[in-house]
Amino acid sequence: MKRPDRKQVGGILIAVLLIVGLAILIQTLGLRERRAAGGAPVVSAEQAAAGNRQNWSKLTVILDNIAANYVDTLDAAKVTEEILPLILAQLDPHSVYLSPKDLQSADESLMGEFFGIGIQFTVPEDTAVVSNVIAGGPAEKVGILSGDRIVQVNDAPIAGVKMSQDSMVRLMRGPKNTHVKIGVLREGESVSFDIVRSKISEKSVDVAFMVNDTTGYIKLSKFTRTSYTEFIKAAVELRAEGMTRLLFDLRGNSGGFMDQALLMCNEFLEQGQLVVYLEGAHRKREEYKADGRGHLRDIDLAVLIDENSASSSEIFAGAMQDNDRGTIYGLRSFGKGLVQEPIYFTDGSGIRVTVARYHTPTGRCIQKPYSDDYAYDIYDRYLSGEMMSADSIKVNDSLKFVTPGGKVVYGGGGIIPDVFVPLDTTQVTDFLVKCNRQSLQYKFVNRFSDAHRARLRSITTREALDAFLKTLDLKKEFLSFAATRDLRPTAQEWSVSGELMLTQLRAMIGRTTPLDDLGFYPIYLTIDNTAQTALQN
Repeated sequence: MKRPDRKQVGGILIAVLLIVGLAILIQTLGLRERRAAGGAPVVSAEQAAAGNRQNWSKLTVILDNIAANYVDTLDAAKVTEEILPLILAQLDPHSVYLSPKDLQSADESLMGEFFGIGIQFTVPEDTAVVSNVIAGGPAEKVGILSGDRIVQVNDAPIAGVKMSQDSMVRLMRGPKNTHVKIGVLREGESVSFDIVRSKISEKSVDVAFMVNDTTGYIKLSKFTRTSYTEFIKAAVELRAEGMTRLLFDLRGNSGGFMDQALLMCNEFLEQGQLVVYLEGAHRKREEYKADGRGHLRDIDLAVLIDENSASSSEIFAGAMQDNDRGTIYGLRSFGKGLVQEPIYFTDGSGIRVTVARYHTPTGRCIQKPYSDDYAYDIYDRYLSGEMMSADSIKVNDSLKFVTPGGKVVYGGGGIIPDVFVPLDTTQVTDFLVKCNRQSLQYKFVNRFSDAHRARLRSITTREALDAFLKTLDLKKEFLSFAATRDLRPTAQEWSVSGELMLTQLRAMIGRTTPLDDLGFYPIYLTIDNTAQTALQN
């Protein structure tokens, strides 16, 4: 193991001192007196702070000595940036340090808005292809169209240079009212646009529509500052269309603002029903209850979750499950039940420190246990067979809880669904796997949309999309395209995987129209095992 030099050690110690001082300050300001069962004070804020100072006194002496006597000048700022993430990582997997750039990106994602040009794009083969132009955005105003290939940003080439999609996004975003020059290739012709960046609002409700005469479907991608407003607007519109049952899809939703989850829970629960409670060593139990004024208390509810549903998604699913309010379908959720409190620094950076844990109404802790392979937990679930069989889910009988309706639920990490829906592998063949490895369906749709660009841009209703798709011989076109990549299915392989792949293609083509996700999900849900299970139940 390489031994660190004195400059590194000095920088590390200075960084540690900064964190220690901050931790003492936080605890001094944030601790509240707690009492044991007998009523005697356990510890006061002043005593705790004094104890911390004593514990860190040796480190303080060492750092003072280095600052006063070390032979060389230390670049403490540089080393601090490198060491802070490591220090926070010693606490738990979700306490983090964020550099100014990372913090800005994280806040933009949560706030649901940023300054940019207003496009969505994909990178199928080392070139950014505009998939959707946001209505009313800067790009639409200057004339950028779906299907345009972005080849330059401010005279810097981004096509054919193996630039990551995140790097492309950073080039296009920037401060409000600044200019960015975008060069595109459109049907073989080069076109240049000068665009003024402005505020772009990202939606968190990906799509909302009626699956049938009585069942609505809403998919929420994250919990941003606008999520509740978006959600309730979509729900009201679906009720007007006849919705009496809702499929609320939280799969892949990694969470966000807790208050948004609380507001959504309130829409479904009766007055006084507990939504969630928070508790930590320095945070007294804090409960959140419904006020009974929700507008969706009579709606039959199904919640769809998977292994990537986390945090606020788990608060919602846990509240519905523990109050016997809805049925949970899918796979065990991620198991992230920690409350992070943000602290911002004047240089634009910040930290998010875990201060409490979430607990569902029955008392279950959502957070899964820390372990040496915590980062590989989802991978381990695949290896253990959990994604294929409910019997492979490890439950702890000592963490068994019972809902008011008599349903048994388990703690220990994540929300275990009421109805387990395994991954569906019945239509998987070698041909499908080989196509997936080459992203062949995606590449085919990209080429197909180029050939039918004008027609696709004119499709603005689901009925028009269905009519267009019925005119196509997608089987013939796709198999011909696959053959150019030396991929040919056997008759048996196509009989097993064919309809699945054709449905995928229809849904992906629907997404290239102005309908966007409304052209994708109504088609894709017909082969979505979890959604179909919820519908049939």
